[in-house]
Amino acid sequence: MHIKAADRSQAGEIARLIMTAMTDECCLHFCGVGYGLNDFRTMMTALVERDDSQYSYTNTLVAMIEDRVVGVAVSYDGGRLHELRRAFVAYAKTYIGKDHSTMDDETQAGELYLDSLAVLPEYRRQGIALQLLDATKMRAAELGLPCVGLLVDKGNPNAEVLYAKAGFRYVNDNKWGGHEMKHLIASPNPTTYYNEHLYVQSPHRQDSK
Repeated sequence: MHIKAADRSQAGEIARLIMTAMTDECCLHFCGVGYGLNDFRTMMTALVERDDSQYSYTNTLVAMIEDRVVGVAVSYDGGRLHELRRAFVAYAKTYIGKDHSTMDDETQAGELYLDSLAVLPEYRRQGIALQLLDATKMRAAELGLPCVGLLVDKGNPNAEVLYAKAGFRYVNDNKWGGHEMKHLIASPNPTTYYNEHLYVQSPHRQDSK
């Protein structure tokens, strides 16, 4: 397994994993009347293919086993949320029939926001998610951001345990997608980034050991 920067050709696989991270219930929460998961998937794939959306392949790290995308971590500078969200707001009106122009902010300036983290079910419990989290921390360090932030559903204690193992700590409460969430942050720790188990191909840094 290795982790690398995503490319546009992987948009379909990335979109499916983003939806896995969101859950079907949450995806449907964002859909207008008469629209469903297929419509949402079409929209997400189009957003991943763009260079200027929060879900862009340019914001995505992929975990690869041979030629298969088995996990993703989508993250971006929280200070760019409104700029990057414009594409989602525009596409949501077209693809899923709903206006999200007044939705609450899920992040803010001063953090690399981890929007989506997901691993295919058959590859879970192999440490892939933790390695994606380490890679995301390194991305924050490369971008000069002081921390990685994320939201975890209060109804998902297993995910919270995972994030605690990766060094995340509670900051405050939030709400997103109709769910009560906890806002967690972790400081970048590049020293844990490269080891015998993890090789990340980054557009910014190509060395390894």
